[in-house]
Amino acid sequence: MTHSSLLRHDQTLFRDPEAFEPTFVPDHLHHRDAQVRELAFLIQPALRGGSPMNAVLRGPPGTGKTTTVRRIFRELKESTKKVVPAYVNCRQDHTLLAVYRSISRHLFGYAPPSRHLGDIREGIAARLGEKNASLLVCLDDANYLIPAGTYNILLYQLLRLYEKWDVRGAGVFAVTSDLATNLYAEADGPVRSIFRPTEVNFPPYGKTEIREILGDRIRQGLYPGVVPAPVLDLVAEMTAGEQDIRVGIALLRQACLRAEGDGRRRVTRKDVMGVVAGVRSPALAARTAALSPGERTLLYQIAEQSLSGGEMMAGAVFEEVQDYLAVGRTTYHTRLRRLADAGIVDLLQTGKGYEVLLRYAPDEVFAACARGGTPSPG
Repeated sequence: MTHSSLLRHDQTLFRDPEAFEPTFVPDHLHHRDAQVRELAFLIQPALRGGSPMNAVLRGPPGTGKTTTVRRIFRELKESTKKVVPAYVNCRQDHTLLAVYRSISRHLFGYAPPSRHLGDIREGIAARLGEKNASLLVCLDDANYLIPAGTYNILLYQLLRLYEKWDVRGAGVFAVTSDLATNLYAEADGPVRSIFRPTEVNFPPYGKTEIREILGDRIRQGLYPGVVPAPVLDLVAEMTAGEQDIRVGIALLRQACLRAEGDGRRRVTRKDVMGVVAGVRSPALAARTAALSPGERTLLYQIAEQSLSGGEMMAGAVFEEVQDYLAVGRTTYHTRLRRLADAGIVDLLQTGKGYEVLLRYAPDEVFAACARGGTPSPG
């Protein structure tokens, strides 16, 4: 290795480290033009003095839902005072108080001094009245509000804000990566009558699309020549296998940190392979944590079956797991489909039916299930 290929102690590979952070909003949103147009159409009435329409943004993890909303919300803040966008992470904030405090921070720029729910709602309404603006709330990972018992009451209160106070109607963009949950169906009758969301779907990115998105992050976040084309191809291929763009972004970040730590100016294939396990495991853990206990138990049994070299046709797996899952075939196939939707297994259609293929090593699955709260059977 020549001296010119080494970094000085004060040099870095990162032009902009923020480009690899989860909250980063890229300069250009690739392959989400249709979704942006649909959401912009739903906001249009608010720009003309009315109320925004509601939406459910639905798609697997890592398909650009949050980034798309953040990009649209940023443009709203920069271009108009008629709409006040408020982003809420419902994984973190799922009580009524936490959600309203988050909305209040977006309106005022600081946390409300009161912790009394009534005072905070009053303050939100007063500020909206002063601005003569519509509130548009993004409830990201809105499915977390359902087990918390706050989903229906929160939607009802937000969408009927105008009835208690003299303000314009609010809108809600509810986002979910849980394909097994129908957010409209989870709403009760009084909420459905006012919610009536447009469903905006976010399909997984293809390999070519993934390469373009990752290439864009590299251009924004790294100095030229840090990631050679063959290394980008490898990362894109791995990311396509995971069907989660966040995995690719994390792989690039960790591989660059590894090369930088060694004082090298270029990322190699070895750097990527050296960090892949540390990136894949958190992604699997997040997907597993979103499963129900029954789904995690089925996943654990599938990993056991795979490790032992057992028959992996869906019917054979059903027979094998009967000792641990007292469920019928319909429930079993629903749970199996949920594991496929979550990107943990693949269901390969053959002449004899569906073969169940784990996308992760059994040991990785056991560890993720343990973190998710599923005890080891037996």
